[in-house]
Amino acid sequence: MTTVRVAVVGAGAVGCYYGGMLARAGVPVTLIGRPVHVEAMKRDGLRLTTATSDDRIPVDASTDIAAVAGAALVLVCVKSTDTESTAAELRAHLAPDARVLSLQNGVDNAPRLQAALQRPVAATVVYVGCEMAGPGHVRHLGRGELVIPADIGVPVEDPGLTSADIVALFARAGVPVQVSDNVLGESWGKLVINCGYNAISAITDTDYGHMMARPDIAATVHGVVDECLAVAAALGITVPGDSHAGIDRIAATMPGQVSSTCQDLRRGKPTEIDHLNGHVVAEGERVGMATPLNRTLQALVKALEAKRAA
Repeated sequence: MTTVRVAVVGAGAVGCYYGGMLARAGVPVTLIGRPVHVEAMKRDGLRLTTATSDDRIPVDASTDIAAVAGAALVLVCVKSTDTESTAAELRAHLAPDARVLSLQNGVDNAPRLQAALQRPVAATVVYVGCEMAGPGHVRHLGRGELVIPADIGVPVEDPGLTSADIVALFARAGVPVQVSDNVLGESWGKLVINCGYNAISAITDTDYGHMMARPDIAATVHGVVDECLAVAAALGITVPGDSHAGIDRIAATMPGQVSSTCQDLRRGKPTEIDHLNGHVVAEGERVGMATPLNRTLQALVKALEAKRAA
């Protein structure tokens, strides 16, 4: 499996973490991202810092999306706001039997990619805390597991990777991967967590541990979860597990993590709020359900975006 070449489109924190873990295990990895990170990685390798290690990992890096050519596995890790534009550039360079996985926030990116690429795209649920600590430097803060579909949507006779192959590839890198027959429900489970944490972390500029240590904030987070679950149920989506327990587990396992929405606001970048709390608001409207907490959080983050862009 080390001969399988992997391309990561969107070498931010998530892309660099999973690309770095694979590369550290000897898998050929090409990271495609912004010049500031690519230049650092070409010069010094990718720096991957975890609780137990601090490694410089040799990787191929490029700013040109054409560098995906020949990759058997393509991990799309761009922001939700960049999905269609990335797909438009990516389409001409994918190998015929390449497997495309969407490692993105929200629940609508894989279908949007699939429509734009006109080929199967596997939604992948990502549970990892990480951040870019500097050019070409990713810091791991907690967890790291993935959930992929049992059926990745390709014909049996297709010579490309199977779900089992992908699990084995990541297992070699020490990344646990669960195969699920209900990835839509799993994706909504992750969306529920994002809706609970992301906006409030961004608005308060606070990590998860300090957020949930405040009873008033914790109650609000759980209220957001209730709204999300009600919308999912109205859509006929079964969200597995106990989402409220999952919310509490996040604070316990990643207390120092701030949300990606918080990181975006700190850097003056557009957030994915319309694909997180905003998606729940839109789906709630579609089924005639009010979602006042999600609507308020979406509006407040949009206001902060506008203020920092002014």
